Amino acid sequence: MSSPCAGVRRVGLFGGTHGNELSGVLLVRHWLQDGAEIQRPGVEVKPFLTNPRAVERCTRYIDCDLNRVFDPESLGRPVVEDIPYEVRRAQEINHIFGPKGSDDAYDLIFDLHNTTSNMGGTIILENSRDDFTIQMVHYIKSALAPEPCPVLLIEHPSLKYATTRSVAKHPVGVEVGPQPQGVARADVLDKMRKIVKHGLDFVQLFNEGKEFPPCTIEVFKIMEKVDYPRNKNGEIIAIIHPKLQDQDWQPLKNGDPLFLTLDGEVIPYQGNCTIYPTFINEAAYYEKKQAFVKTEKIKLTAKHLRLSVSEQSTS
Repeated sequence: MSSPCAGVRRVGLFGGTHGNELSGVLLVRHWLQDGAEIQRPGVEVKPFLTNPRAVERCTRYIDCDLNRVFDPESLGRPVVEDIPYEVRRAQEINHIFGPKGSDDAYDLIFDLHNTTSNMGGTIILENSRDDFTIQMVHYIKSALAPEPCPVLLIEHPSLKYATTRSVAKHPVGVEVGPQPQGVARADVLDKMRKIVKHGLDFVQLFNEGKEFPPCTIEVFKIMEKVDYPRNKNGEIIAIIHPKLQDQDWQPLKNGDPLFLTLDGEVIPYQGNCTIYPTFINEAAYYEKKQAFVKTEKIKLTAKHLRLSVSEQSTS
């Protein structure tokens, strides 16, 4: 089976969705001044600073998390004086790059993020059945090899993210770490830059009519979020165990150390299956009551991909 797909003509590169994640902020500002490296024939590539007020203050957000308010309720909320800044900004972004879920929406958005966790250069997918995105990730992973490029799938029946990039037909998150908030590391910025470059190269090849055979990629699918142990007042009483710290994507088995109390007690992982934790000890997730994310390893397959015949005759 083949999967004919419309050409990718408009691509957004988002930086500063969280104002203290500096790799995307610096890259987008650079590309706004000199966009030569991101231009591809026949494609409009638009670098965009998504949360300028938060960037100015070097903080994650002003009123609420911009990366969680692209739901129908927020996007349709009446604009009144006390509307949160990020909700108003989400509506503006939806107007420019959407409307979300419509034929007029941008084809592809790369949303550039940093994490304090040791996740390396991670790609985040939202749809396990999107052949175009799976093929693109396969291309990026092959181009970066032997450097690992883990893929996190956040598709889940009850965990709804409503991300900034979800306004596009094909949303892709780029999450690179470890990097402290408000800091820019050259190695982390370089990893992010390479992922975007290879992604744009794939778009160009696809638009030129190159066919991509069926492929399979390994991904880490989100299972649930895990909170820190807390006392009856809701205060944290144990921290990530040293043996788990920085071990993103590594297998965690029943009985392995998970948390360490301030009294020195080890709290082990209790589960009947091996999991692969990630976003371990992410600084931004303390407020979300999240110590790490549990994932399972699965495979995604994509059909043979080619540009639709009608598009080929016009390109």
